[in-house]
Amino acid sequence: MSFSPIQIFNEEASEERAENARLSSFIGAIAVGDLVKSTLGPKGMDKILQSMSTGEVHVTNDGATILKSIYLDNPAAKVLVNLSKVQDDEVGDGTTSVCVFGSELLREAEKLVQQKIHPQVIIEGYRLASAAALKALEGAAVDNGKDAVKFRQDLINIAKTTLSSKVLSQDRVYFAELAVDAVLRLKGSTNLDNIQIIKKVGGKLLDSYLDEGFILDKKIGVNCPKRIENAKILIANTSMDTDKIKVFGARVRVDATGKLAELERAERDKMREKVDKIKAHGINCFVNRQLIYNWPEQLLADAGIMSIEHADFDGVERLALVTGGEIASTFDHPELVTLGQCDLIEEIMIGEDKLIKFSGVAAGEACTVVLRGSTHQLLDEAERSLHDALAVLSQTVKETRTVLGGGCSETLMAKAVDELAAKTAGKKAMAVEGFARALRQMPTILADNAGFDSSDLVARLRAAHHAGKSTAGLDMYNGDIACMRELGITESYKLKRQVVLSASEAAEMILRVDNILRAAPRQRTRE
Repeated sequence: MSFSPIQIFNEEASEERAENARLSSFIGAIAVGDLVKSTLGPKGMDKILQSMSTGEVHVTNDGATILKSIYLDNPAAKVLVNLSKVQDDEVGDGTTSVCVFGSELLREAEKLVQQKIHPQVIIEGYRLASAAALKALEGAAVDNGKDAVKFRQDLINIAKTTLSSKVLSQDRVYFAELAVDAVLRLKGSTNLDNIQIIKKVGGKLLDSYLDEGFILDKKIGVNCPKRIENAKILIANTSMDTDKIKVFGARVRVDATGKLAELERAERDKMREKVDKIKAHGINCFVNRQLIYNWPEQLLADAGIMSIEHADFDGVERLALVTGGEIASTFDHPELVTLGQCDLIEEIMIGEDKLIKFSGVAAGEACTVVLRGSTHQLLDEAERSLHDALAVLSQTVKETRTVLGGGCSETLMAKAVDELAAKTAGKKAMAVEGFARALRQMPTILADNAGFDSSDLVARLRAAHHAGKSTAGLDMYNGDIACMRELGITESYKLKRQVVLSASEAAEMILRVDNILRAAPRQRTRE
């Protein structure tokens, strides 16, 4: 007597078990790694992302941006996407590295699973290897935090290393200096809101500059003074429009036009009263998030007050932050409102556009980076590149330790993991060796992307480290092995540590999977 298998799931639900589930996870994660690995390193290539709905085009080599923009259906691939997002939020750079390293760990795990090694054994091996790698990384970290001159050089080297794989690589020396100056103004804060980036099409990338103070991409009101010294700024979010009679949406019927004029006069008086309340704050600059209509604008101009309308939300929020003011929406109690202050407000020209510059702001650390470039796509990518550099630098100012880049740290960690594998008994040793191979894949990919012979270079790099040259790494401009310290190829210790931690945790999580259940979509019933 034969039994048909019992179906416990809904018809459209599906289940993948054991080998199939694991294979599906591995393949998905490895595919994502392969997708972004060509963007890694100073000779990495860019991707064009085009939205099918809006037709918008992005040209980028930022791992997090690429992965955020593509729609993936594989659950393990989504884990790696989240991994790169977390790396972006936590450190700002290394988004491609973490994704590629995670997928390489799974590639090694796949081989081990095919050799009938249980996933839990692989996980144990990976944990041992990860601890040994991080210990070696910490041992190699250098801290110049106490020496201001050396630390500044460290920061410039980190910025140059970060920017060398981005669109700004040709002008990396200029932009590295610019990024370091901006971050050092923050005086140890990691709040990048104080650094505003304004993008203006035109000119070339080298025309970009750092401006101390705050620039608002708006215009000054008609008839207002165009320059104010010792500004007292009231930042508001209130309606200043008078052409609608707002009696709670009521329809008003009048029997003579004179009555209509009376209503208008009442409305104007109401607005004059509001302007008088604003003037009572003793200000000479009024910034409003909403529109300011002609009548109140004229009243403010007559009082010698500069008015700026429609300063969008980001502008108002940031302006309040950097001038030390607060956003007000009612004006009955001037004594409770904190006014913003700055030394000078003036109108400036960038390209063909007029903007408003606030100099000598209360938050002395505030500054604005003005980016110039030939196309919108180039400017967007330049902003992403600069943001990565600024984020890494601001983290490095807090965690001042640095390590060497160019595949040096990975080879160093791989050497420590290899030594551990030699001492490890049982099948776990194979997993530990797999971890070391995954680490060595990072310099291999760097060399492949530059078109060099990776097998030869990585073998020579490995030999150099075993011979005690612990600062050896890949010189990607000459296709040779060189001392990374002499070349100044430096990376943040926090960034490297986060890459190893996150990737090994994610790989471990995907390895544990032995079942994938897909729920049936909820059926929509027509009433």
